[in-house]
Amino acid sequence: MASVRFTVTPTKAEDLPGLSDTSPDISSRSGARVRFGSRESVNRSDPLSEASGGVTTGGGADTPEHSSVDQGDGNSKISSVYINNTHGVDDDDFYDRNLALFEEEMDTRPKVSSLLSRLANYTNLTQGAKEHEEAESIGEKKKASKSPQMGTFMGVYLPCLQNIFGVILFLRLTWVVGSAGILQGLCIVFICCCCTMLTAISMSAIATNGVVPAGGAYFMISRSLGPEFGGAVGLCFYLGTTFAGAMYILGAIEILLMYIAPKAAIFESKQPEGEGAAMLNNMRVYGSICLLLMSLLVFVGVKYVNKLASIFLACVIVSIISIYIGALVSAFKPPNFPVCMLGNRTISGHEIDDNECAKTVLLQIKEPAESADANLTIVYENITVGPTFDPSLAPALVEKTTYLWKQFCEGPELNASCDKYFTSNNFSQIQGIPGLASGIISENLWSAYLSKGDVVEKGSLNSSLAAHPASTHQPYVFADITTSFTLLVGIFFPSVTGIMAGSNRSGDLKDAQRSIPIGTILAILTTSIVYLSSVVLFGACIDGVVLRDKFGDSVKGNLVVGTLAWPSPWVIVIGSFFSTCGAGLQSLTGAPRLLQAIAKDNIIPFLRVFGHGKDNGEPTWALLLTALIAELGILIASLDLVAPILTMFFLMCYLFVNLACALQTLLRTPNWRPRFSYYHWTLSFLGMTICLALMFISSWYYAIVAMVIAGMIYKYIEYHGAEKEWGDGIRGLSLSAARYALLRLEEGPPHTKNWRPQVLVLLKLDEDAHVKSPRLLTFASQLKAGKGLTIVGTVVSGNFLQSYGEALAAEQTLKHLMDKERVKGFCQCIVAQKPREGISHMIQSSGLGGMKPNTVVMGWPHAWRQSEDPQAWKTFINTVRVTTAAHLALLVPKNISLFPSNSEPCTEGYIDVWWIVHDGGMLMLLPFLLRQHKVWRKCGMRIFTVAQMEDNSIQMKKDLATFLYHLRIEAEVEVVEMHDSDISAYTYERTLMMEQRSQMLRQMRLSKSDREREAQLVKDRNSMLRLTSIGSDDDDDTDGGERDRAVSSGGGGSSEHHRRVQMTWTKEKTSQYRATHSGCSTPEGFRDMLSIRPDHSNVRRMHTAVKLNEVIVNKSHDARLVLLNMPGPPRNTEGDENYMEFLEVLTEGLERVLLVRGGGSEVITIYS
Repeated sequence: MASVRFTVTPTKAEDLPGLSDTSPDISSRSGARVRFGSRESVNRSDPLSEASGGVTTGGGADTPEHSSVDQGDGNSKISSVYINNTHGVDDDDFYDRNLALFEEEMDTRPKVSSLLSRLANYTNLTQGAKEHEEAESIGEKKKASKSPQMGTFMGVYLPCLQNIFGVILFLRLTWVVGSAGILQGLCIVFICCCCTMLTAISMSAIATNGVVPAGGAYFMISRSLGPEFGGAVGLCFYLGTTFAGAMYILGAIEILLMYIAPKAAIFESKQPEGEGAAMLNNMRVYGSICLLLMSLLVFVGVKYVNKLASIFLACVIVSIISIYIGALVSAFKPPNFPVCMLGNRTISGHEIDDNECAKTVLLQIKEPAESADANLTIVYENITVGPTFDPSLAPALVEKTTYLWKQFCEGPELNASCDKYFTSNNFSQIQGIPGLASGIISENLWSAYLSKGDVVEKGSLNSSLAAHPASTHQPYVFADITTSFTLLVGIFFPSVTGIMAGSNRSGDLKDAQRSIPIGTILAILTTSIVYLSSVVLFGACIDGVVLRDKFGDSVKGNLVVGTLAWPSPWVIVIGSFFSTCGAGLQSLTGAPRLLQAIAKDNIIPFLRVFGHGKDNGEPTWALLLTALIAELGILIASLDLVAPILTMFFLMCYLFVNLACALQTLLRTPNWRPRFSYYHWTLSFLGMTICLALMFISSWYYAIVAMVIAGMIYKYIEYHGAEKEWGDGIRGLSLSAARYALLRLEEGPPHTKNWRPQVLVLLKLDEDAHVKSPRLLTFASQLKAGKGLTIVGTVVSGNFLQSYGEALAAEQTLKHLMDKERVKGFCQCIVAQKPREGISHMIQSSGLGGMKPNTVVMGWPHAWRQSEDPQAWKTFINTVRVTTAAHLALLVPKNISLFPSNSEPCTEGYIDVWWIVHDGGMLMLLPFLLRQHKVWRKCGMRIFTVAQMEDNSIQMKKDLATFLYHLRIEAEVEVVEMHDSDISAYTYERTLMMEQRSQMLRQMRLSKSDREREAQLVKDRNSMLRLTSIGSDDDDDTDGGERDRAVSSGGGGSSEHHRRVQMTWTKEKTSQYRATHSGCSTPEGFRDMLSIRPDHSNVRRMHTAVKLNEVIVNKSHDARLVLLNMPGPPRNTEGDENYMEFLEVLTEGLERVLLVRGGGSEVITIYS
């Protein structure tokens, strides 16, 4: 057996013409060349290889063993017996003979080796700002993108730590512990950490279920829950990130103005009441300046932000370590931060200018008492003296009032009137940082919530007149806002956000599906441990009054966390300042990219402009919008007011991440195969519940506002129709719900009360694939007050294999028309040799389960008498028969072009119903449904019924009025009496003309078909076949049957088309046939036709049509619309033309007519 040798030449992805390093297109060319019978690889750049595919057939090569490689002049020639190289095709187009069965489809179904090489060469774009950094280096040659090399620690763990640890840890956690107590503080931290942990588990499942490109959380949610949810939550996440930037900037400015440079304040207040407002104004001014500088830095170069990130992270880690060391050191050597107390009330350290925490001080003086100041009183120290004591020799001590005395009394004199609380309580000093071994933890276990304006008090100290109100002019430490458990949750929650940092950088990771879950969950565990231990350490080391002192006024304006730090408070102050600045920069870097990702998805039209940016992709416009929104947060100026806002937005985002995971898990979507397996839908639901609870716990009104914003964005995207198909979970949920509903509907036929028109609209397309009667769809849309199903269908003549493209084009035409008419429904296009067969198939197969059409709407065949194509009206009658057989209702609007469009409402007039026979109540229901639409709303309704001579017309009118009353339909009622009358001469003549015309047409068609047969003898076989196969229905006709009988059946089992082609006519046979089937071609035949006598049954039918038409035209000539019972077609198909004539006579002289034929079931009921 001859052997085949493979030589595989790998080529770089960049060298392939159809593949870029960013494109995951797997249908482009293979990344490896496979050649047969070659012992050496062929150089890809060889001219011969490129010209002839590198393979030429050698003349004498008969076996693989003889195939050889001749190298000369740098060209390679390969001879092979297996490959025919006569066409000079690229060697990529030749495939192994083992795959010869599949070679014709290789362009759409590539080999597995090609697929794998595509996937191997595909790397998704690096996220973050690497590409922007490279693009910013002007003049640098663009390097080939390196494969991502970041591991779990550097790529996920540290970025998550940096994003989670933030301003709240340094500025507010001590205050949270002091207000809520250790137990409730642990509870707050634990709930928030649980929320982020459960969200991280859900996020890990989503992030490991495929590649997550730029956009991070937005990408995950939008691809899991669809564009509507994705856009809503993506914008919430964007707003949260933007407000986070504002919060970090406010935190940095608070540290700057409170603890680093208090003298830098621009606005100062002389009155204590105005201090808060002045501070807020300072924050606004400095915050705006800081935001401007940061925005410029981000605009100039993201690479600087990324290079500073590691420095900022180092600041955070050093600060946290210094807190732990300080807490341990305090057990042995507590730092000295005395706090001045008056009774049990805390005194602000800023107010003690002379550093004396007392009412008076004893000053030792050497001058005689007489020369002493009038304000000083000479006292003698109470000491034990011996019998030799000489008072003149004792040291003179003078009692002097302190600075604090002046704050509580009207003057510095000892006899000045003072505040009652001041006079009845004494000053004392306590240690602000008693230390880890002091046992202060027992005091800090319980909560001590304060209202705005309350004095910070120490419960363990005694005081008299405890209820005495404090004045804001006195130097106490006051609570600036009213605290509660729910408020503290909202303020603390931003300190646990930032868990998405890892998933946002998935492109930078070596193995994202392994790194994201491990790094994120480890980061959350680390930060949770730090937060929980910090709560305990703060409660165990710091006194409660200092903890509740938000700005550290009692410890002379030191940062409260800084008082515990080792070796100096400045470690924390400087570290926290830089870390908050860094976090603000990261937010201002990340938020514009998130907005850019949303804008580029093009699901929110008005955001499209924000998808553009600088040449390097830097989102300039998005950065501008981000800065403006962040400025709004800075104008709020209070960290405690901004924090709950971004809490809402982040909680909304986390809620939907959990929802996405739970939904995908419960739906068991086939594509749901996360590599991270430690998730469960119950955990996701628990996380979702906690998120929702936290939203309403922290601030119910902010929660409602956030939900309204998300809801408005959702409805906006839904209204504008985001035409995105991302295989999202909501689509999967819809499928599951639809399946469940369809199975429920299948349980039995619908009750009459639930009946609504499920409409199948049959439209006809012209040669240019344009809809002939678009008003049919307009009319169907006006019927849709019943909110039922709408299927718009058409039939394309031809063979499905050849006409598939035409069918798709027809379907698109129907969809555009449905969009234009705002009809919600489905379109269906069937390819069939004959239109009537296609319509029959459509009526039989449309719909699914209980959602099958029960009503067919079709147009009247216009000018059917003059039409050269008799198939139009034959197809119409066949459709009437098919709908009757299928027990479907049928609506035929006549003169459809005169029906009003949706923009032409009828201002007055009537809809007239001519109820001649009862076939289910359709005639009653249709006007009611039409009048729900704005076009017909102002039209009245009149119901006419016909009474014969033997009927009691007065009683009929009463009964009909009662029936309509029970149906709850308002209409005028009239009974029209039709007297028996002789058949008029007009009726007789009309019937005679109808029958003569039918006979004449039949004869004309026969002679025409004869001429066609003769012409066929001259035509070539193929064109003949094509002619007879296009939409011909002649074989179904009566005359067609006669023709078939006249045809020689020499073809045996072959088709009729073949029989027609093989038939030969002679002069004798032709004349004999014409003599047998004499028609208008002979004078005798014409005379026979003139002497025809009309059929009696036809005369009776014509009489009914004429009489009814007279009555209807008389009563309803001015009606906007006339609804009329449609008589059924005759059982004998020979009377089909007469049937059309009867309908024409019945509706003559009426502008707009709707012929209605019931489906045989009741559609309206008087019962509730």
